[in-house]
Amino acid sequence: MKAWVSEEIKYLDLGDKRLNTRLGKIISELSEHPHETVPQAIDKPSDVQATYEFWENRHVKASKIIEAHKKATIEKIKGEKVVLAVQDTTDLEFAPKKGRRGLGSISKQGAEGLKVHNVLAVSGEGIPYGLLKQKVWAREKVRKGKGYVERKRKIEEKESFRWIESLRETLESIPEDIELITVCDREGDIFELLAEPLREGAHLLIRAAQDRRVKTEEEMDKLFSKLEKLESMAEIAIKLRRTPRRKPRIARLQVKWTSVEIQPPQNNPNYRQLQPIKVNVIVAEETQAPKGEKAVKWVLLTTLAVTNLADAQKVLKYYTYRWLIERYHYVLKTGCGIEKLMLDKGERLERALATYSIIASRILWLKYCAVEMPDEPADIALEEEEWQVLYCVITKKKALHNCGMIVNFASSETLNLKGKFLSISVNHPLIMQRQKKRATVRNTDNI
Repeated sequence: MKAWVSEEIKYLDLGDKRLNTRLGKIISELSEHPHETVPQAIDKPSDVQATYEFWENRHVKASKIIEAHKKATIEKIKGEKVVLAVQDTTDLEFAPKKGRRGLGSISKQGAEGLKVHNVLAVSGEGIPYGLLKQKVWAREKVRKGKGYVERKRKIEEKESFRWIESLRETLESIPEDIELITVCDREGDIFELLAEPLREGAHLLIRAAQDRRVKTEEEMDKLFSKLEKLESMAEIAIKLRRTPRRKPRIARLQVKWTSVEIQPPQNNPNYRQLQPIKVNVIVAEETQAPKGEKAVKWVLLTTLAVTNLADAQKVLKYYTYRWLIERYHYVLKTGCGIEKLMLDKGERLERALATYSIIASRILWLKYCAVEMPDEPADIALEEEEWQVLYCVITKKKALHNCGMIVNFASSETLNLKGKFLSISVNHPLIMQRQKKRATVRNTDNI
């Protein structure tokens, strides 16, 4: 079992030590070729069969796998002063298969799959550490004309309660000496979420979607109308990451901010019991986007203090890290091929998802070690044999004569060996093939 896998599952308790050991072996083997099918990724047919039997075992609870990963994640973040709990929901679409059960409708019309809501722990400097929560469910088909009835239900009875449930769990889990900031996209713009009581040092950062009624010192107004009346207070440059819909670039944003008091929605069944909520609002808008690119405009609601430009820049920086959870879902789907699994029951797919969720977390962390921590020693991510094998293979050398050389992560996703830059991505397949290269290591001299 790989050392990093042992750390990830050291809190695992599936009720049988043999099951714990089996999961460790599955993760170790699948992580070497995460994009391959199970039979392609695992050499021995007996181990392939054991993997499928593990996912079929009704005594294996996916929630216990995620709980162990969550505890390992919390252990990693204990030295951080600020942690972002980034929430997002994604759909997993599975191809039609005869006899497949346990799936539900997803956002894509006519397709079936599972809904997944994840909470990703990210440092205040943009390092993704792992999951704090994962909720999986099969959505029931909703008949047309039920929208009004849905809106009148209590929040606890709605699917959107997942945002509040996730907030409550993270508040309970993260040590109180860490500043905890829950970050959500527009789907998280829910009045009840904004109204949730927060412990000291906990905050919300949510992109606005609803044009709510707000009260200022002067008048009652609509949120977006109020913001349009504000003059720009500053211009800043901010780095936008690559997404499926845009290229990476440096955007120049006009920034303004204010404070408002959000009024309870009148269609809420508990309208008369709800109290207004005071929040700070930041608007960041790109006035001159490159040709062919959509201009960026963010309207952010936050309980963080925003009294000057430095405060606004800090909040905007935190919001840019929300993109990491989209990359996490991309790794799950494209890097790990989770949607290609042909398991025939939803509960089996959920166990497989929990397994691959740990692998996806590792891949994402490796990627951003190189980007955000270029000066850290490479052995925080790679075992000694791994970086030595990489050096030998890429430089076409048969031996490492200087075992004392310093190996660091460097910018541009390279490894820096005493001034020699080896252009190797941290997602390079070689990193995941240590065991297949062990013979090469053993046969080289002076290693």
